[in-house]
Amino acid sequence: MRNATPPCLDTFCRLDRLGLSVTAQRVEPDHTVLRCRPTTPPSPCPGCAGPGVRHDAVLRRLAHVPFGWKPTILEVVVPRYRCVPCRRIWRHSITAAAPSKGKLSRDAIMLAVKSIVVDRMSIARVAANLGVAWNTASDAILAAGTELLIDTPDRLDGVTIVGVDEHAWRHTRHGDKYVTVIIDLTPTRTRTGPSRLLAVVEGRSKQAFKTWLEAQTDSFRNRVEIVAMDGFTGYKSAAVEAIDTVTTVMDPYHVVALVGDKLDRCRQRIQQETLGHRGRSGDPLYGIRRVARTRASLLTEKQQHRLAKVLADERHVAFEVTWSIYQDVIDAYQAPDPAEGKKIMTRVIDAIKAGVPAGLDELRLLGQTMKRRRDDILAFFDHPGTSNGPTEAINGLLEHLRGTARGFRSIVNYVAYAEFRISYGMSTSGLC
Repeated sequence: MRNATPPCLDTFCRLDRLGLSVTAQRVEPDHTVLRCRPTTPPSPCPGCAGPGVRHDAVLRRLAHVPFGWKPTILEVVVPRYRCVPCRRIWRHSITAAAPSKGKLSRDAIMLAVKSIVVDRMSIARVAANLGVAWNTASDAILAAGTELLIDTPDRLDGVTIVGVDEHAWRHTRHGDKYVTVIIDLTPTRTRTGPSRLLAVVEGRSKQAFKTWLEAQTDSFRNRVEIVAMDGFTGYKSAAVEAIDTVTTVMDPYHVVALVGDKLDRCRQRIQQETLGHRGRSGDPLYGIRRVARTRASLLTEKQQHRLAKVLADERHVAFEVTWSIYQDVIDAYQAPDPAEGKKIMTRVIDAIKAGVPAGLDELRLLGQTMKRRRDDILAFFDHPGTSNGPTEAINGLLEHLRGTARGFRSIVNYVAYAEFRISYGMSTSGLC
């Protein structure tokens, strides 16, 4: 090869940029050891800032980026110096190679963070690749990930629309199973990018969301104009109390789900009243359970015939009325003009808010709920596109995290990993 560069282990192992130089190596069956010395200038005396004389040396072991299929261990011979006038003893600084008291080199830490955020590897797998314990890898990743992805000064700049929802992180009988997920919906509304995860807060309550809002700066709270949420009134109360001028929006997904739930309950109740048992194959109401939850304009001719046959039965009048309200709610959100959709939704709320005839128990309860959240439901039509759908999407990513990153028994670790894994919409800027 022409102008070939002489082989250099320091450059190959990328130790030159860490301020280290290899002096010896040892290849073991399950790992490789590189004996190193610092190449950075010695630090002065911390007392008088004068030069020191070499006193002795200590050995510091660091996990480094693996080369091949074996973990790589750096054995750094760290000199210690002594100041004759001050009689102080201090170590040579190797902060360029590793954080203070850290057990991973800086390159190993970046590799671990990329593996978690970009490659979606489990912590156990990353720890095995580096040849360290689970807790050692976890502590280093948490510290670096928080510094790179969470504690950035401009992370909350430009946030005007916030989405909030709960997420079940633990599916056991013991311990608090819910966290509150807070999303930046501004890029989705303005069509400038994907939504971003802002925070995952322990607990599902008014106080959890309110505490997070009050912990932010006044400028952030003043910029927030809209908070999209589900039907949980605690989030609404927290937003109104923490932010003086804010519009709360109950997003379409949860409104339709609320009405659909009442439709199912009505169908199940009539099923019991007419046939005396739960739905079985061959029962009319049981057979159209999915058809009833489909928008009327999307039904096939066969489905329309099956539904019409069920609705023609006089015993199913309550179900027919509830189904009609369900379809009206869908039509309101599907209206091409938001103003027209608002008129349809207003008409629905006014029709069921009071004076619902006997036998329509589900509609009566629905009317009470929609009357109480009337302003939040109608606010969507004044701010079209303010949907909590991206929040539900990020909830799905969180569920994937819970299933793949095994070892989470602490909600603190789960919250931290969830925040920086999904931060910036899974962006990897600054990591690659």
